[in-house]
Amino acid sequence: MCTRCDDFARTVVMLGKLALYASTLGADEEFIEVAGPSLAASLPDPPPGVFPPGYNPDAGPRYPGGSS
Repeated sequence: MCTRCDDFARTVVMLGKLALYASTLGADEEFIEVAGPSLAASLPDPPPGVFPPGYNPDAGPRYPGGSS
């Protein structure tokens, strides 16, 4: 597996583990609030083949509260 693929997969796994931790009794909410966005922001570009050809994440419906 390529280095970029390894980084992407490792970060996605950590996000999944954080989500599981967040659902446990007594989870540290402050840690979750800090670590979650930080992990998400550190996601590298996805490896080739994750999204279909021509996929545009900016195309699609506008979300409430989003920029106009």
